[in-house]
Amino acid sequence: MKDPRITRLANLLAHHSTELEAGDRVLIEATDVPSEIVTELIRAATAAGAVPLVSIKQNSVLRELYRNATSEQMQLIGEIEKFQMEKVQAYIGLRGATNSSELSDVPGDQMKLYQKYWWQPVHTELRVNKTRWVVLRWPTPSMAQQAEMSTSAFEDFYFSVCTMDYTAMEKACEPLVEWMTRADRVHITGPGTDLSFSIKDIPVIPCFGKRNIPDGECFTAPVRDSVEGVIAFNTPTPYRDFGMTFEHLKFTLKAGKIVEATGSDTPRINEVLDADEGARYIGEWSLGFNPFILQPMKDTLFDEKIAGSFHFTPGNAYDIADNGNRSQIHWDIVMVQRPEWGGGEIWFDDTLIRKDGLFVPAALKGLNPDALRQ
Repeated sequence: MKDPRITRLANLLAHHSTELEAGDRVLIEATDVPSEIVTELIRAATAAGAVPLVSIKQNSVLRELYRNATSEQMQLIGEIEKFQMEKVQAYIGLRGATNSSELSDVPGDQMKLYQKYWWQPVHTELRVNKTRWVVLRWPTPSMAQQAEMSTSAFEDFYFSVCTMDYTAMEKACEPLVEWMTRADRVHITGPGTDLSFSIKDIPVIPCFGKRNIPDGECFTAPVRDSVEGVIAFNTPTPYRDFGMTFEHLKFTLKAGKIVEATGSDTPRINEVLDADEGARYIGEWSLGFNPFILQPMKDTLFDEKIAGSFHFTPGNAYDIADNGNRSQIHWDIVMVQRPEWGGGEIWFDDTLIRKDGLFVPAALKGLNPDALRQ
């Protein structure tokens, strides 16, 4: 018997997220996910008149590839994957994990080869900028455990969050986009945090289910050299390519550059930030407001959408909200500002925009949880 929740999610991905049309070619890349969601996506894509391509991967196999990586090997794989990506107009990435730490013992030098020759040219440069794309996690017992929930309860949570009314969210985002577009200076305060930067003339991008599922954020980027101050993050922060989680991250920034970085594993944090020159500059800043996501679960696609949060991203800027920073790194790190997390304020120029996780101006209150849950 088919699970109607899977069918509903597949239709959302095909019609709302990637807007498949007749003649479109769509790459469905599935890593450690059940065949049911892949087959439902094939049906949904075909019904839209699109041509589905499928790539099946396993983290245990990828681990072995990465651990034995050479420059020649990663470059060859990257070229093949790039050729495939160049042939499609849309991309749906489904990512599961039976063990969220599967890649934790891959040496850093090997992961850098993967980043340089595979991830950067195929995904950062091509897929993100040239296709209609959406990525999402798949609910697994490992993921439920990270969220400290039973498997059954987490599945119910997952499908309710992932298939919420994103059309209503799109409408509620409009005043925030207008406000951020007008703004110059941003000032953020909170426990251990006093940070300021400019977002003047950087494009503002609202997100309501077109690139990520779940969704609920509005992002831009700081003017590259404008960031000054200190930020103390208050959530556990995964880093994909190490397969591990960092805590208590604290950055000091001067003229846009992270000049000091500490945390639960200071050497490895700095290893990430030393990947290249752009890794110590900020490529994205985003406000999160999904009303159903309230607690971090050590999964970036969920955590960066937490209601009352923002994320601050060392590394590469997106072309659609570009401040000129380039890096093989793009590391979304989340700070929650609701009262139970210590609170905090966000100011645009001389106006208080959000206090303790709630938007203050009347025009923006439609993005507060009580309004978006309706």
